[in-house]
Amino acid sequence: MELFESSQNYLKRIVILEKELGKDKVHAIDVANAMSFSRASVSVAMHRLEEAGYIEFGPDKELILTKAGRYEGERIYERHEVLTKAFIDLGVNPKTAYDDACAVEHDLSEETYQAFKNKYGDK
Repeated sequence: MELFESSQNYLKRIVILEKELGKDKVHAIDVANAMSFSRASVSVAMHRLEEAGYIEFGPDKELILTKAGRYEGERIYERHEVLTKAFIDLGVNPKTAYDDACAVEHDLSEETYQAFKNKYGDK
């Protein structure tokens, strides 16, 4: 399954929620609330991600990222963090920097992203 931007955003949000709530505490309702989406929309998306092998459901219906899901979620999350930091460093206000990072994190070439990461990552 090719990961579209929306799927990448779901995986990124699960990674963020794991950091906030704990790895075994994230449920579809948490994703729905965090992204301001309906429970039904998120439920459909989670089942598609499960079918594609990116998440599994735990015994309490918690969302568990598979190895592939974790890789993709953390990859997009890292891009978002580096780009947000770079935009803020350029003088963009934090809210706009956050939103703009969301807009470009999916489409930036690996070469350009690595240049941003070399300059702004892990500082």
